[in-house]
Amino acid sequence: MQIILLEKVVNLGNLGDIVRVRNGFARNYLIPRKIARRATPAALQEFEVRRAELEKLQADKLAAAQALGEKLNGQVFTISQKAGVDGRLFGSVTTMDIAAALQAKGFDVLKVQVRLPDGHLKAVGEYPVTVVLHADVQVEIQVTVVGEAA
Repeated sequence: MQIILLEKVVNLGNLGDIVRVRNGFARNYLIPRKIARRATPAALQEFEVRRAELEKLQADKLAAAQALGEKLNGQVFTISQKAGVDGRLFGSVTTMDIAAALQAKGFDVLKVQVRLPDGHLKAVGEYPVTVVLHADVQVEIQVTVVGEAA
């Protein structure tokens, strides 16, 4: 299926690109989230009329993500979990836990924006975590997992 991208999508294209994707990806993910539209002649014409508006929207989103990235960059967040005497956690620290810690500090971050390169955190210690705020903005934060007595 050919679609018009209404915003930048990593590994797919930029705003206004006409790309061919699988039908299910377009119908189930891109179109419902208003990231893309079917590439019909009417949609192409409407896109060209709204192009300046969409580019301004994208620039505003990028500016907001960069501002949040400046505040977040290099921050250290502490999360306490129950742990055994050897430092292993009972359970693990997930992206949802990290997003909740960020939201508690006043940062508007969703769990899908938090990336753990080596999977869930299962031991006490300090870990680098990547937060993807926009397709062009990635920020490194430090998460310190502290064990509390079981």
